[in-house]
Amino acid sequence: MPRTANLPLIAITLGDPAGIGPEIIAKAFRDSPELTRACFVAGDVAALRRATQQISSGEPVLPVAVLGAPEDARELPPCCLPVLQVVAPAPLVTMGTVSASAGRMAAECVVWATQAALRGQIGALVTAPLHKEALALAGAPHNGYPGHTEMLQALAAAHGRQTVAAMPVRMMLANDELRVVLVSIHLSLRQALDAVTFDQVLQTLQITHRSLQAMLGRAPRIAVAGLNPHAGEGGLFGREELDIIAPAVAAAQAQGLQVLGPFAPDTVFMRARASAGQPALFDVVVAMYHDQGLIPVKYLGVEQGVNVTLGLPLVRTSPDHGTAFDIAGSGQADPASLLAAIRMARQLSNSQKNSHN
Repeated sequence: MPRTANLPLIAITLGDPAGIGPEIIAKAFRDSPELTRACFVAGDVAALRRATQQISSGEPVLPVAVLGAPEDARELPPCCLPVLQVVAPAPLVTMGTVSASAGRMAAECVVWATQAALRGQIGALVTAPLHKEALALAGAPHNGYPGHTEMLQALAAAHGRQTVAAMPVRMMLANDELRVVLVSIHLSLRQALDAVTFDQVLQTLQITHRSLQAMLGRAPRIAVAGLNPHAGEGGLFGREELDIIAPAVAAAQAQGLQVLGPFAPDTVFMRARASAGQPALFDVVVAMYHDQGLIPVKYLGVEQGVNVTLGLPLVRTSPDHGTAFDIAGSGQADPASLLAAIRMARQLSNSQKNSHN
């Protein structure tokens, strides 16, 4: 029996074929054959073959293995790039250019991988970056989603015959030093302020608790960031902390969750950061809106950041960066965040498998 028999199958989606997704995927399989065992690309053979040529730099080109089914990935030797053609073949797109065809191909790869995960054909999916403008150009239904998270939520809800509202999800960004979960995701700042409600904050705390408990094997220590400077300074700089966030924290505590806050948002992330010789005081920070939470994680190193969607009935991770059209096709892209996402997906998939045994 192959060594990969007990490993969960992981599908890596193509991402926008005009961006760095195909390049970092090819580099991941070339440079980390041990980590990428039982992984395959849900994508387009032609786009991945172009990527292997772009990264060759005079060395032998990484061979592309065309799969007939996901399980075939278990039988392959290392140092090849296994690809399952999950979209209709199409002409290669121009690198670094926004296009409807690229957005459509990226979205269709995500749809296939999500449905495969929901059917139990794969243990996890790792999504390479897509371009939101290209997604918007791709037409219905893809243009109805601001990004991966909302698309995955809608697909999972439809599979479970639920409304989207009945399957709330949250975005967690994580690296070796810090984890952050967001109350709202892709909203304008003005809309994000309106999304800071008692129900939204409490729901975020509940999702964070359930998800991190499964990951850590124990109840997580959750810190909550305030919304206003100095967490409102007792109401001097806004009442959201007094009227919304603190009551939500109290309700979570009454349910047995280990939650503290709200804390001043300019210092709470430092208290939850693990550094050399200094353990973190908290396992995760719940931030009130997108940039409040993502700036500290990305400042610590985009190359190691991983995006995890919490609340889904499947495991999904993603690199913590975009399509980088400015360097697409140049061979400069760093696969480190993708490798971190694969590592995280395997860990979460194993945890999920063990919890069901």
